[in-house]
Amino acid sequence: MSADTLVRPETTTDESTDSDIPKVFHYVKKNKIAESAVMGTFVQALCGEVFPVTRSPKPGSPVCEECKRVYEMMKKE
Repeated sequence: MSADTLVRPETTTDESTDSDIPKVFHYVKKNKIAESAVMGTFVQALCGEVFPVTRSPKPGSPVCEECKRVYEMMKKE
């Protein structure tokens, strides 16, 4: 993924857990969040995780370390 195609990402939930509480939130392209939430389409996080958006993060929510690392690298470029 190149930095020039990235719209500032927002975070969304990891659906790989069995509980309603997300394990971590991921960075995804901002323009894909609403589409996924409404249409049920899948989004791909910066770390490669693929899932539909079902929840929004609250301040202080845990963030995927790999997504955070990739995002920081992209900001430097």
